[in-house]
Amino acid sequence: MRLYLINPSNPLVSMVHVKESRWNRYRVWKPLGLMVLAGLTPPEWDITILDENLGVSDYTAMPRPDLVGITAFTSQANRAYEVAAYFRGLGVPVVMGGIHATMCVDEAGAHADAVVTGEAEGVWARVLDDARQGRLERRYDGALADISAVRPARHDLTGAGYAFGAIQTTRGCPLNCSFCSVTAFNGARYRQRPIGDVVREFQSIRERYVLIVDDNLIGTRSDHIERAKDLFRAMAQAGPPKEWVGQATINFADDEELMTLAAAAGCRGVFIGFESPTPEGLQEIGKKFNIPKGRDFAAAVRRIQRHNIMVVGSFIIGLDVDQPGIGMHIAEVAGRYGVDNLNVLFLTPLPGTRLWDQMKADGRIVLDEFPKDWDYYTLTFPVARYKHFSVDGVIREMVACNQTFYSMPRILRRVWGSVWRGRAPLISLIGNLSYRNNCRRDRQAYADFQRQRGRSE
Repeated sequence: MRLYLINPSNPLVSMVHVKESRWNRYRVWKPLGLMVLAGLTPPEWDITILDENLGVSDYTAMPRPDLVGITAFTSQANRAYEVAAYFRGLGVPVVMGGIHATMCVDEAGAHADAVVTGEAEGVWARVLDDARQGRLERRYDGALADISAVRPARHDLTGAGYAFGAIQTTRGCPLNCSFCSVTAFNGARYRQRPIGDVVREFQSIRERYVLIVDDNLIGTRSDHIERAKDLFRAMAQAGPPKEWVGQATINFADDEELMTLAAAAGCRGVFIGFESPTPEGLQEIGKKFNIPKGRDFAAAVRRIQRHNIMVVGSFIIGLDVDQPGIGMHIAEVAGRYGVDNLNVLFLTPLPGTRLWDQMKADGRIVLDEFPKDWDYYTLTFPVARYKHFSVDGVIREMVACNQTFYSMPRILRRVWGSVWRGRAPLISLIGNLSYRNNCRRDRQAYADFQRQRGRSE
């Protein structure tokens, strides 16, 4: 039995154009969800993982599969439907899963023979058995998985071309921010894989650099943090450690032992969602965990960096509390915080989030011709009606923010700061140039977007 597991591309996402820029390979991640499913697939299935983000395969020249599995984020939905249509036209059954199919079951079901909602581990064996027997059901509802029993991902099934390997050590997020669908998809309970399993899988990854995809690697409670410390100790002892980056909240900076252990385990960078430079903005999106209570964000960033760990700060433009000038304000605040890289996104209502429900009820979702308009739900296009900005105005805020933060003089100052402090200047340079390159591409994408939507500056 031949199984194709496909991660569809989205031509509007600049980071996937690896062949057009050598920097982009540092921003393309492996399709870990498909790799996990491959690890759960019995040996009688011949599995091929196809990641279109590294280039679209010539499906017409490939052997006909017996089953196709497709995953998709919202911005990938239309390409997922195109791929599904091709294989269904050959008479091949298609199973679709992932976060978009979960949040838009009826839509996805119109393009697939079966839809898997939620975490697929608990139902994947039944899906495969039903496919083999020719009796696929229209829908399989996966519950929150017992990740202590999840088998290692099949890292051997992805080819070269990635700068980073990928692994997951926890699932779930208790923060439940209004713009994020992680809690709806993976639950609020923080679930942790056994440390021994994580370390063994980590050692099986052939890439030198690894992305830990956990939405919050260290968690928020003291017992979460103690588990993270135990994980980092085990990773360091297993050595030699790979170099890795992960996502965490700002409380990462509150525990010196935690940061020391993370650095010893190979941590070279953390992605931290600051989201808004104001307490009012944080209150609006429900990220109360970040609301300053005597916290000095700049000092927190410096504490992390003293461990030779880089900090990527993420912010959102388009909140109701944001006023004209927010783009420059975010650039200046990020500069004061001292982050090594800045990642700024438009406030985007994604299906399954509280923000989606609120904006839909208020009639503020502007790009609503679905599924066609899903192409723009990349977080890099303004798809909603913003309280204090026109479409052109919010784009100008984004451009101003990125042009300011990623001006060459500021990049050189950050890189020189890394040299001065002995903090991986080459990684700092690569990261800044990668973001600068994609900001240039984004400006062209905005111009195309405005022309296509009948707008002008």
